Amino acid sequence: MGKILIIGATGNVGGEIIKICSRENVAAVAAVSDFAKSGSRFESGIEPRRFDFTRPETYPDVMQGVTKVFLMRPPAVSNVRRDIYPFLEYCSRNSLEQIVFLSLLGAENLFFTPHRRIELEILRLGIPHTFLRPSFFMQNLTTTHRDEIRNESEIFVPAGTGVTSFVDVRDIAEAAFLSLRTPKHLNKAYELTGSKALSYFEVAKILSAVLKRPITYRKPSLFSFIYRSWQKHQNLSLVLVMAIIYTTARFGQAGLITEGLPKLLGRMPTSFGQFAVDYKDCWI
Repeated sequence: MGKILIIGATGNVGGEIIKICSRENVAAVAAVSDFAKSGSRFESGIEPRRFDFTRPETYPDVMQGVTKVFLMRPPAVSNVRRDIYPFLEYCSRNSLEQIVFLSLLGAENLFFTPHRRIELEILRLGIPHTFLRPSFFMQNLTTTHRDEIRNESEIFVPAGTGVTSFVDVRDIAEAAFLSLRTPKHLNKAYELTGSKALSYFEVAKILSAVLKRPITYRKPSLFSFIYRSWQKHQNLSLVLVMAIIYTTARFGQAGLITEGLPKLLGRMPTSFGQFAVDYKDCWI
């Protein structure tokens, strides 16, 4: 069996897949954009290689000996036709055995999203694939929203009173690893959610109990969220994508509970309470 290329190896899901590959002694390549900065950070047995979607000259080296790819879209990449399609075309010309693509819950109906456009291109090219369509990451609260929870003891997202079926990236990574290792998952799509949908009021209550201090959910308007995020110098295109995601929760469209993870993992998904305990040091 050839090597697995992990794109997004320094990110939430990719980083967890790297850990699993190292633990299971599976040959993997970590794609890195800055080799000098990231080339020495990986576990034993993981080979870092330089890769840039926008530089096709990096494709042959990063793909040498690779038969399967875990693909995620970098958040800063919105023009997927220009920046990601060339890599997919390269994969299709080189008899790739499988792409496991980290998509988005409901992507099949969200034709305006970059995720769906990537799915459609993979299908058009006929690349063997597995689409993983997760709900909102629990770990976004330890990254994107970490500082507001840690420093301001609040959650500031425009989700209203809607509920979200939060999913732990560790579960997604395990699902991705199993998809890459088991042929029965070829050419299938899985919707990945937690086992319970929570409002942000409930999220704040759980965090308050774990951190032993009050965490408040402010329930801001969509405009307030966009303006405040922009004031904090966040990338505007990323802020708008986040606003769309939170709006789906606001209008009751993010609470879907699926059996994707139990089927893939053979167990129940990690609960939000367990996640909060495991990551509580992020907010202290």
